Amino acid sequence: MGSGKSTIGKVLAKTMQFSFVDLDLFIEQRFHKSISQIFAESGELAFREIEKRMLIEISSYEKVIISTGGGTPVFEDNMSFMNMKGETVFLDVSETILANRLSKAKDKRPLIAAKSNEEIRTFIHENLNKRRAFYELSKHTLKIDNPEHSVSEIVSDILLELGFNL
Repeated sequence: MGSGKSTIGKVLAKTMQFSFVDLDLFIEQRFHKSISQIFAESGELAFREIEKRMLIEISSYEKVIISTGGGTPVFEDNMSFMNMKGETVFLDVSETILANRLSKAKDKRPLIAAKSNEEIRTFIHENLNKRRAFYELSKHTLKIDNPEHSVSEIVSDILLELGFNL
């Protein structure tokens, strides 16, 4: 959350002339429910099964950049599946940058909307500690620890890391 997956993914897809799919938005549009509603009505296990099915469907598309939710790589052996199907990139954003971004936009994020800035920092730290081992299984890691790093610079760095010359 807050790493820039969707923002960077859209620009990367446009630059590469690929399609872009945000997995969470794809699920919401397919099921006509928010992710929060699916969780509330069916539970996390059912959501993760839906998520896996939709990931498999989207990964069959050609020339597509997929932005996943932060939990996607952690469940259902999704990280291995994604690595098998294509290139994977972990946007390793510093906790400080994440905390600053999320504190400014917390009203748009139901999971953190009611949290104080300190609680957001704790939330980020705990979630990254739980998930980092899965994220680090990505084929590529891009460390982002400079808050001035622009989207275009990050996209250029990803293209360089992936070996694309556009």
